[in-house]
Amino acid sequence: MKTVLAGAFLALMVGAAHAGPVVVETAVRPLARPAGGGLVVAEVSGEGFAEWIGGFKQRAAARGIAPELLERAFQGVEFDEKIITRDRNQNEFTKTIWEYLDTAASDLRVTNGQAALKRERTALEAIEARYGVPKEIVTAIWGLESAYGTFRGETDIVEALATLAHDSRRSAFFEQQLMAAFDILQAGDVAPRDMKGSWAGAMGHTQLMPTSYLAHAVDFTGDGKRDIWGDDPQDALASAAAYLADAGWVKGMPWGMEVVLPEGFDYEIAGEHETRSAAEWNAMGVRDIEGREVPDHGPASIRLPGGAQGAAFMTFGNFMVIERYNTADAYVIAVGHLGDLIAGGKRIQSGWPRDDRALTLAEREELQTRLEAAGFDSGGVDGKIGPKTLAAVRAFQKSIGVVPDGYASLRVLQKLR
Repeated sequence: MKTVLAGAFLALMVGAAHAGPVVVETAVRPLARPAGGGLVVAEVSGEGFAEWIGGFKQRAAARGIAPELLERAFQGVEFDEKIITRDRNQNEFTKTIWEYLDTAASDLRVTNGQAALKRERTALEAIEARYGVPKEIVTAIWGLESAYGTFRGETDIVEALATLAHDSRRSAFFEQQLMAAFDILQAGDVAPRDMKGSWAGAMGHTQLMPTSYLAHAVDFTGDGKRDIWGDDPQDALASAAAYLADAGWVKGMPWGMEVVLPEGFDYEIAGEHETRSAAEWNAMGVRDIEGREVPDHGPASIRLPGGAQGAAFMTFGNFMVIERYNTADAYVIAVGHLGDLIAGGKRIQSGWPRDDRALTLAEREELQTRLEAAGFDSGGVDGKIGPKTLAAVRAFQKSIGVVPDGYASLRVLQKLR
């Protein structure tokens, strides 16, 4: 995994209408906010917020934003302490890859996805024809981002981004997003109070940040507006496809596939930075889940999001394209797997080490600290399990004679202790 999963993007009490008891479906975006439990109390303050807004108005007006729009959009906007608390505590709670997939690719989400695809088939087929991105992949993104439009977020985007931009932690990033939001408002695509989304600024059916909207959103319906917020999802779905196409989506290339690794496989060559041709992987004995040689879709990597005891995936160039939408490997696997299931494909066949649990933030920091102390460069102590930490885990595993799968598990931490 590139990053340890933070909690799902909560969208509780949302579901598709159907006969019988109401079943809850959630939107799930890893790395967005905590998955459960209570939030750690963070000291937040809105002191100086009105003055900050005054300064922002001057900066925005200097960039050409109409003063009357600034006055109208900021009317009633207040500092929201709850948003800062969420932002500062989003990495504390974690999920394993299998826990995430249990929700992200649940039977309900597959059923609702097939129904959503059927409902929007004409538009989705036209979107696929224009952008080359499979309709099932676009539908899967829609399902993970907003539960097929049933949870688009009710947070006022101007208020959320202003709150986050006033805070010191990531002020430059969120001011950039707020400025982009005003570019969108000035273009007339949406009214200020109709610009709603998540607490972190992602908007509409497919949860685009304002800068991503400006770069990739399209007016697919031809009504003169790029409307990703309304009940009609066509512009949002086309915008998600355009995003992937702009990122380099290759038509006809899968995101990846589950594979079976041969006995004696060299786990040191697994990972995103190791690529081989299909011929090379086949020569090593790697096979698809049916026991056949793997097809040639260009350079491919082997990923082990649950370590050597979990499912193995061969991933192709389009995997990295979906990563541009969300960098969490689990999200990419969920999009690909959910898309496959919506298309009628099979569930992941291999098991997972379900007796494992995800490391807490404190344990991730301890893991990095102990790796550093043992002479393995983890890239610093920040609680984020990125490529350097995974390489350090692999090197430590090799040094003690265990399978070097690079899986940052509780067992590895216990051995370091």
